Amino acid sequence: MKTCVTGAAGFIGSRLCRRLLEEGRDVIGLDCLTDYYPAWIKRRNLAPLIADRRFEFIEADLSDLPLGRLLARVRSVFHLAAQAGVRASWGKTFASYLHHNIAATQRLLEAAKDRPLDKLVFASSSSVYGQTPDLPMAETSPLRPISPYGVTKCSAEQLVFLYHRNFSLPTVSLRFFTVYGPGQRPDMAFHKFFKAILEGREIPVFGDGSQTRDFTYIDDIVEALVRAERQAPDGEVYNVGGGHRERLSDLFDHFEDITGLPVKLRALPVQKGDAPHTFASILKAERDLGYAPHTALRDGLEREWAYVRDLYGGRRRTPSQG
Repeated sequence: MKTCVTGAAGFIGSRLCRRLLEEGRDVIGLDCLTDYYPAWIKRRNLAPLIADRRFEFIEADLSDLPLGRLLARVRSVFHLAAQAGVRASWGKTFASYLHHNIAATQRLLEAAKDRPLDKLVFASSSSVYGQTPDLPMAETSPLRPISPYGVTKCSAEQLVFLYHRNFSLPTVSLRFFTVYGPGQRPDMAFHKFFKAILEGREIPVFGDGSQTRDFTYIDDIVEALVRAERQAPDGEVYNVGGGHRERLSDLFDHFEDITGLPVKLRALPVQKGDAPHTFASILKAERDLGYAPHTALRDGLEREWAYVRDLYGGRRRTPSQG
């Protein structure tokens, strides 16, 4: 029997597929290759996976697939497919978030509820906390999302729990905190910062840089996913953070030191939906999953810089070169 990964062409999904293949598992990867960011990056993520004979790729929307037949071939599911992005979730594009984050999740759960799955692992987000008053944020903290994206992830997470409670579907949800590292999406901060530095442009900084984030390296996220599938009790929710909270403005010296290039900043207004602070309590994941983040932020940033240089050809360009 195989393992299914939805969102397999994405940042986290492609890295998870690689880990599962390295463990000798047969993997079915699903992705509809939305245009939220360039498809060539997603296809680049897929290339080494497709070269492995144990990997089967299906390009399709979860809402269009015959999911019953698909799930009859698998024993576990990692549901990572989602429409990402806090700032892009306002206005007319909200329909895409409803479709990919809520409706597609409900359809997957409905198809899975009568199947003998070992586990369905759902990728949730720290965005469900929004402006909760608790720092660090615990799994029992109030959920007060402040973006449409956060609302859809919170709703999907609740659906996952409802299908566990009512149909005994063996689910577990992981709330990811600001994932970074090689392969990070181009709309995310570190990727944007490194690309701007490489091209000699200003780094766009929303607000005064006083916001703090709990940055989590991609390999630590993947480790948590694998551990959750193997040993998490059914129906539980876990924070997955990096174990440290950093002020954004304190990182700019690191960027300059790592790249060896000047860092120029451009201040922009605070964006609606951006939480001022995130910080995960990971005590529950440590206790139940044996989870422990291992990658220091500086090491992870160096690896992401190497990735960005390789992705864009390793050449520094001037703004006039685009």
